[in-house]
Amino acid sequence: MSLATHAGTFVLGNRPVTRMGYGAMQLAGPGVFGPPKDPAGALAVLREAVASGVDHIDTSDFYGPHVTNRLIREALHPYVDHLTIVTKVGAVRGADASWNPAQRPAELVSAVHDNLRNLGVDVLDAVNLRVMGDVHAPTEGSIEPQFTALAELQQRGLIRHLGLSNATSNQVHQARGIAEVVCVQNHYNLVHRADDALIDELAALGIAYVPFFPLGGFTPLQSDALSSVARRLGATPMQVALAWLLARAPNILLIPGTSSLGHLRENLAAAALSLDAAVIDELTAIGATAVAAH
Repeated sequence: MSLATHAGTFVLGNRPVTRMGYGAMQLAGPGVFGPPKDPAGALAVLREAVASGVDHIDTSDFYGPHVTNRLIREALHPYVDHLTIVTKVGAVRGADASWNPAQRPAELVSAVHDNLRNLGVDVLDAVNLRVMGDVHAPTEGSIEPQFTALAELQQRGLIRHLGLSNATSNQVHQARGIAEVVCVQNHYNLVHRADDALIDELAALGIAYVPFFPLGGFTPLQSDALSSVARRLGATPMQVALAWLLARAPNILLIPGTSSLGHLRENLAAAALSLDAAVIDELTAIGATAVAAH
């Protein structure tokens, strides 16, 4: 059994994927802008991820921009049949590395074609609409024009499955009235728990929940309690944080990102880390404390 497959599987649309995936964002340069410092190392990370059982890669053409998709193509094309590549549209990068909304239907259509071209495919496995009402957190607002534009591309055969990123429960409901939603990708981790209710709601619907920044993102998770649990288990704090996410709900799919082979192996090894009920409760209390303090 390869490393990633210890996490088990969940069906993303009609595609079974291992619950331990890989996020390509960190393969771009600093600030997710420009080329990687070590292009050969980036290619090696992608190839080892797939060789280790990862069959779900998250990316976007606005990473770089255009950097991570081209790296994925160079490293892995022609793609194995069981590999699912999920991308997202809805933003563009400014010359100053800023993240700017690109939500008009014409911009979304253009972005889909950019992803097709740079990944080297005729159809995208899955496309998430990145809602940009607030760059940092989900905010309410209609997404009907945007999601309809993507649904039309799906009907034309350019996209297999659709999802949402940075979305609220109401936006998920609105989108499901337009086309099937197979995944929701929001900010969530051991201490950032705003989506607890949404995760359970999606689990009941059979929809995957994909937490971004599962390890805290640009500010790694810091917790004395987490470190204490990790020491007792003989694991790293980041491995324990990933294992807690896998235990949190069966519909959670992980996409931890790294540009390091060592960190990749460490992340994937978390799939085999078993947490008993008492440890899960102890870790869950960390998040409850953080929420109360906030």
